[in-house]
Amino acid sequence: MDAGFTNSSAGKTRTRCPLQDQHLQRKNSRENLDRFIPNRSAMDFDYAHYMLTEGRKGKENPAVSSPSREAYQKQLAETFNMNRTRILAFKNKPPTPVEAIPNDFSGVQQSKPAKARRYIPQTSERTLDAPDLLDDYYLNLLDWGSSNVLAIALGSTVYLWDATDGATSELVTVDDENGPVTSVKWAPDGKHIAIGLNNSDVQLWDSTSNKQLRNLRGCHQSRVGSMDWNNHILTTGGMDGQIVNNDVRIRSHIVETYSGHHQEVCGLKWSASGQQLASGGNDNLLHIWDRSTASSNSPTQWLHRLEDHTAAVKALAWCPFQGNLLASGGGGGDRCIKFWNTHTGACLNSVDTGSQVCSLLWNKNERELLSSHGFTQNQLTLWKYPSMVKIAELTGHTSRVLFMAQSPDGCTVASAAGDETLRFWNVFGTPEVAKPAPKANPEPFPHLNRIR
Repeated sequence: MDAGFTNSSAGKTRTRCPLQDQHLQRKNSRENLDRFIPNRSAMDFDYAHYMLTEGRKGKENPAVSSPSREAYQKQLAETFNMNRTRILAFKNKPPTPVEAIPNDFSGVQQSKPAKARRYIPQTSERTLDAPDLLDDYYLNLLDWGSSNVLAIALGSTVYLWDATDGATSELVTVDDENGPVTSVKWAPDGKHIAIGLNNSDVQLWDSTSNKQLRNLRGCHQSRVGSMDWNNHILTTGGMDGQIVNNDVRIRSHIVETYSGHHQEVCGLKWSASGQQLASGGNDNLLHIWDRSTASSNSPTQWLHRLEDHTAAVKALAWCPFQGNLLASGGGGGDRCIKFWNTHTGACLNSVDTGSQVCSLLWNKNERELLSSHGFTQNQLTLWKYPSMVKIAELTGHTSRVLFMAQSPDGCTVASAAGDETLRFWNVFGTPEVAKPAPKANPEPFPHLNRIR
């Protein structure tokens, strides 16, 4: 039998409930009322109100309420900003902060918005047939002129493709005893084009009238596989290892000859300044020639002779944003892209790409480099410079990508491969339109020539 307890105020015996085991036994009704559920009938509200309002006044020290004490408390509250009735109230707005930097300079501190990542299509935007394209690593059969016309040599015929309207025309077909065509190169004006032949001749053509202007003979003993222009100077490289500067304005066109390669010259590129020439050959050599020293009576004509590559050096590209930076690519036995300081001849970096490097192109708008490759993937690889992190790999060709050319605006790249196709890639994107410079404040009194 459960034990009960006795309530002294009620005088009755109650049975104990388990839910009330934690209740305390009360001594009397006034002192032991439950604090959570008060007994309002036992409260004296008048006495409580008196104690909260008037009762404490009598207990306070009279000295505390003295005039001097009140003045001190008021001054102290004003000094420490303690005169607010509620510290954390949202009643009043916070004080306006004082700007440490004037508004005129606040724009300088704002960081530039993050640049959106450029979308790079993984497939070619256009593909054209290129039948009879020679699968020869040492030739240069593709070039894109400043007039937005693409020239490509297919066998013994040179075709022109107008990128503006997509029209195709045939420029010339050489005889079998003179052909095939081994190199093409547009002049800087975009109207005249040089065509190198297998019989060592070089023809100059006017593309607007489809007429041959002249035939340069005597430059080489065998085929002309590489060419580049430097204003009115046409530089040609042949299988005989010779490099010849031809002034196309004069009758005796041969003005300089550079000797340094022992095998075929398959890469030629003048720098943007026109002062230095880079040449690569099948002898694994890379030469840097300087116009001021190559024609002198020095024992060696070249400025630098670089022997780091272990295969043929065909792919050459001068950096558009650093004049003395040259990128070079090696053949199947080398597979490396190397970067050179052409002032000192130092190799700045070397990257093993894993496959034959056929061609190199710099992005004109960003710090990027595009390379084309052979076996096994036959891909185009876009690299971020100088980290040389791969940004994208473009596939589609089924044979080695031998040649690349860049559109005049620098956005589109054309690639020609041994699979006899010509593909166009929007790899470099659309260049940002430069914002017009703000107009300068007009000078005061512009109508006055002088002030007396």
